[in-house]
Amino acid sequence: MSYKSISGTHVCERVVEKSRFLAYAAHTAGEEEARAFLAGVRAEHPLATHVCYGFVADSLGNLQRFSDDGEPQGTAGMPILSVIKAQGLYETAVAVVRYFGGIKLGAGGLTRAYASAAAEAADGAEKCLYDLCRELELRVGYPEVNALLRAAEGRCIVKERRFAEDAALLVQVRAGEAEAFCAHLTEALNGRVQIFEKAAYFSPFPLEK
Repeated sequence: MSYKSISGTHVCERVVEKSRFLAYAAHTAGEEEARAFLAGVRAEHPLATHVCYGFVADSLGNLQRFSDDGEPQGTAGMPILSVIKAQGLYETAVAVVRYFGGIKLGAGGLTRAYASAAAEAADGAEKCLYDLCRELELRVGYPEVNALLRAAEGRCIVKERRFAEDAALLVQVRAGEAEAFCAHLTEALNGRVQIFEKAAYFSPFPLEK
């Protein structure tokens, strides 16, 4: 099953009533990656008053965590997590760093500040669709290399090219298209291609506009 997430890390900053808020959004596959991302943010801001966060660390939405980090209960971590869930994002973590500016915001003000900072970071991040892919190795003799390249063009992502006793391409294709892809290659090369299954994993693709 495919799922929506973000690619890389996005950072934004805003000032609310003299308090400085820095929001970080990142793709984090699993709780270990999420915790490592949060540790990195904390290490970057050792003097921050609070480092609050929320994350959905899996592709099903079962692994959710949040923290108010000393802010009044329910004013920071849950609003951040709610932004992630509202945008339908998975394997995504958002941390919001606050440097207190001397003016108290109140519970409502804090909730709005953390939610808006998280939303700005998530909105600015590049979105992508993670889909199940199959990695295949395609082997042909050298006379068939050009035919293989023509047959594969636009139908897969070529990850590696190897040239030894024969020629080989390591390619990535969406799992739902793999069977048709293999049939197309076999027909285009009159059976003069060997296809080996290498791995299956989720990989990011641009969201269709």
